Amino acid sequence: MNNPWFGRWVPQEHADYRLFCLPYAGGGAAAYREWHAIAPEHIQVCPLELPGRGSRLGEPPISRLRPLVDGLAGAVGPFLDRPFAIFGHSMGGLLAFELTRTLLRRGLPLPAHLFVSGRSAPDAPPERPRIHDAPEAQVLERLRNLGGTPQEVLDDPELMELVLPVLRADFSVLESYEYLDGPPLPVPLTVFGGTDDALVAPARLHDWRRQSSSGSRLRMLPGGHFFLHPSARTIMAEIDRSLPATRPAAVGGSPTTTFG
Repeated sequence: MNNPWFGRWVPQEHADYRLFCLPYAGGGAAAYREWHAIAPEHIQVCPLELPGRGSRLGEPPISRLRPLVDGLAGAVGPFLDRPFAIFGHSMGGLLAFELTRTLLRRGLPLPAHLFVSGRSAPDAPPERPRIHDAPEAQVLERLRNLGGTPQEVLDDPELMELVLPVLRADFSVLESYEYLDGPPLPVPLTVFGGTDDALVAPARLHDWRRQSSSGSRLRMLPGGHFFLHPSARTIMAEIDRSLPATRPAAVGGSPTTTFG
């Protein structure tokens, strides 16, 4: 298969579900490298690789949402032949939402469930000043505040020379995004949030409920903006429980809060 959006991933035919995973700003498919091992056998984790990172390091990153989502829709299109779900964290949450909208608009199959993590509702006004074209020192300060970039990377000029163009492009995707009003998606929605997330306060998560006509719920997990990583097993268990059962239901689980 020659599909750069999936990097080194090869589609498998045994899985009951495909789980397409979209990364946060500056991240790539490697953000989900642990998920392959923790996913149950009936869920195939399918991380998507955006231009400018990972196996696509030599490509220029995309700085606007529409061409990025169009590329994603073209990439997943051939693999919608079985039930699937979409997950995205932070910037990936916005991409997941707009990708689902694009599939609906094109008359393509829709996900059995949409999972959005660490991302304010798409119609929420921005809370922070734009950063994609700011001086390097301001970009580095934003990264330190977010807490997802190791200090050794921030302190390495050569590494930052590689990382900064991707980060600026991703921040541009977010900062140039304009929400267009539309009908709620006919797809069940689960929103994950971090109890100590300084970037996305819990109050900014509740408005996601307007984006689904098939039921929405909120799941709060301990941690800051990158709660995604320490909570990976909990998130995967929640994903498994949320998908329509094709196998015996999982036992146990933590409570969720239903919106409204």
